[in-house]
Amino acid sequence: MRILIVGAGAREHALAWKCASSEHVAEVNVAPGNAGPAMEARVRNADVAAMDIPALVTLARAERIDLTIIGPEAPLVAGIVDAFAAAGLKCFGPRAAAAQLEGSKTFCKEFLQRHRIPTAKHASFTRATFDARYVMEHRTPIVVKASGLAAGKGVIIAATAHEALAAADAMFGGEFGAAGCEIVIEEFLPGEELSFIVMADGQHALALASSQDHKRRDEGDRGPNTGGMGAYSPAPFVTPALHARIMREVIEPSLQGLAAQGMPYTGFLYAGLMIAPDGTPNVVEFNCRLGDPEAQPLLMRLQSDLAVLCAAALAGRLHEVAVKWDPRIALGVVMAAAGYPGSVRSGDAIDGLDAAALLPGKVFHGGTRMDADQGRVVTSGGRVLCAVGMGASVRAAQSEAYGLVNAIRWKGAQYRRDIGHLAVARENAAAQ
Repeated sequence: MRILIVGAGAREHALAWKCASSEHVAEVNVAPGNAGPAMEARVRNADVAAMDIPALVTLARAERIDLTIIGPEAPLVAGIVDAFAAAGLKCFGPRAAAAQLEGSKTFCKEFLQRHRIPTAKHASFTRATFDARYVMEHRTPIVVKASGLAAGKGVIIAATAHEALAAADAMFGGEFGAAGCEIVIEEFLPGEELSFIVMADGQHALALASSQDHKRRDEGDRGPNTGGMGAYSPAPFVTPALHARIMREVIEPSLQGLAAQGMPYTGFLYAGLMIAPDGTPNVVEFNCRLGDPEAQPLLMRLQSDLAVLCAAALAGRLHEVAVKWDPRIALGVVMAAAGYPGSVRSGDAIDGLDAAALLPGKVFHGGTRMDADQGRVVTSGGRVLCAVGMGASVRAAQSEAYGLVNAIRWKGAQYRRDIGHLAVARENAAAQ
């Protein structure tokens, strides 16, 4: 097989690396990619933007691509799978109609309510319909979300009504561009967050290993929301009973509901859940793709052939395959540029990548590029790298990941030093 990965982040580097390890794959193209995929065996970048759908169709034809896997959400919402299907090309991801689950939080919330899938109470507003009394009448903290795509940053957990009103005003004022033309205000749900990702073939779901993301920028789960500062897999609190409940109450009714609405879902389906103290799996959000940074530790643990799994999904045969996992824990730490998740500087030289390559674990590139003049890798985005370690315990995986982090440096690099802290606390408690 010849594979095309669409996207430019660490998730896409991980997808390319994993697909290139398959004995069934001859070559992997990444469009546009970054400095990481270009260093992998049997992988090369193509200078085509992830949102240039006509050019991607042309590229897939020219390179005789057998399977395309879409990384980021924006091209999925824009209809890239529809365009590839019209051209007779196989593409793993949902069509635009189903991708509205991520493209519009209002659509998602209405879908969840319609199909009685547990989620927080909410209301949607435009600037013209906004009623401040809704905020004033609800207890805080309260959550304010840009309804459209905001690269994982359009969520504010407001501690006071004043903060919530200020967040709404900023979103309507263009802080997140067109994504904030409509907003969702919803109740704050207590509990523990969980990333639950499945592969779907329109009818069947194949659950991937559980994982837990760290959305806040700073240690102790403080600071602004980000696209994710690190993740680990598996999440130790996910029992077989909880797994079965999530499949029964969230995943299966979602796939059935989408099919009933004439938009059968094929691709990765990511359920961001808040597990309530009573065990209820409330849906915080749906993403229509593999998570980032969850993809990096997940793909490190995946022992099955990803290309074969995607092909089975496109053939409607997911119920005929099984997925195998490395029993060890994988933990990824995101290294970000100074200023993230706000405005960041690009072009800083990254030192230590060669030293890190000699250590256990794996460094996946996100916001990087090769500077031809300097002949070295430089920063080119907010989330620059994701260092993934593995181990028999969360602490061991954490130690390996931070060993990689400590070998790498650039001006202004920032990262959390407590990724996996909840799981480590569980391990410590269990050992006592």
